[in-house]
Amino acid sequence: MAGPQRVRVLVLFGGRSSEHSISCLSAAGVLRALDPSRYDVTAVGIRPDGRWVRVDPDPAAISAAEPGELPAVADTGESAVLLPEPVTGVNAPDAIRGVDVVFPVLHGPWGEDGTVQGLLEMAGIPYVGSGVFASAAAMDKGHMKALLASAGLPVGPSTVVTPAQWEHDPAAVRARIAELGYPVFVKPARAGSSVGITKVSDPAQLDAAIVEARSWDPRLIVEAAVGDAREIECAVIVDETGRPRATRCAEIIVGGAHEFYDFEAKYLDDAAELVVPATLPSDVEDEVRRLAVAAFEALDCEGLARVDFFVRPDAVLVNEVNTMPGFTPISLFPRMCAASGIDYAAVLDLLIADALRRGTGLR
Repeated sequence: MAGPQRVRVLVLFGGRSSEHSISCLSAAGVLRALDPSRYDVTAVGIRPDGRWVRVDPDPAAISAAEPGELPAVADTGESAVLLPEPVTGVNAPDAIRGVDVVFPVLHGPWGEDGTVQGLLEMAGIPYVGSGVFASAAAMDKGHMKALLASAGLPVGPSTVVTPAQWEHDPAAVRARIAELGYPVFVKPARAGSSVGITKVSDPAQLDAAIVEARSWDPRLIVEAAVGDAREIECAVIVDETGRPRATRCAEIIVGGAHEFYDFEAKYLDDAAELVVPATLPSDVEDEVRRLAVAAFEALDCEGLARVDFFVRPDAVLVNEVNTMPGFTPISLFPRMCAASGIDYAAVLDLLIADALRRGTGLR
């Protein structure tokens, strides 16, 4: 007697953003944990130039890189094409047609920002994670903070700098940033993994920081530094009933020569201590978890999110919402889930089941 049919999962990774390599590492973690008795897995990588290629789903090969380098999708393999029409799903080549669900392990623009989600909606293929609106809103830090604030959630002071504002009236931009008070953090509005971020303590450093951030994204956000704060994170995952649940929290303690949790501290220097679960008073952790779910719902997120906070002695501030957090071996999302009794494989089971339950279309 034949056993139950396996769910056909397409793991989509890589992408055109600055977080291409981190996506490769996340995808390797997902592929390593998917139960082959339950899932028939196919992997498609998106090259930095935008080309989609079918790749071997071997996690060791996907995460492989030369010493001192980060992994990337190789420029080999047959092309994969996803047609935006709900007929046969993934089409050409035949080997990846008929997918049940897509796991878009994509970080940053052209993947986590609603673009791929819109393509999958048009193709009628269920997918893990938030839909078009929540993905786009959370990707842009300026719009995200405006939505969180409009929902009554506490956020820190910030200002958005558009390309036109900087190009036509940089003096007004400098004056507006000065009103925040120094130090400030200058960030690309639509990038992740802390790329392109500069801490500016002196106004003389501001223009160079803006040039650096604009090399990643022409739209910027400048945030006032939050003094005397701990960096706390909380995962949100939708349970079997479809309701969002907050996990135990984690704390990031940055050491060494790093002033903040930048890209090198995250992925290259091992300069941060990641404490899971975080040592917090129970009432503070309860408040963080409450706000994490509230932020998830304010942006209309689905499936999963990681919500980042600044916790001060007198306040808890929501910093960011990440709709497709990292799934690397050191990533905090799966570690916070594990601290709450949901191991990595069970996280993937929940996310895939949720995607299949939701389907596509208006909901």
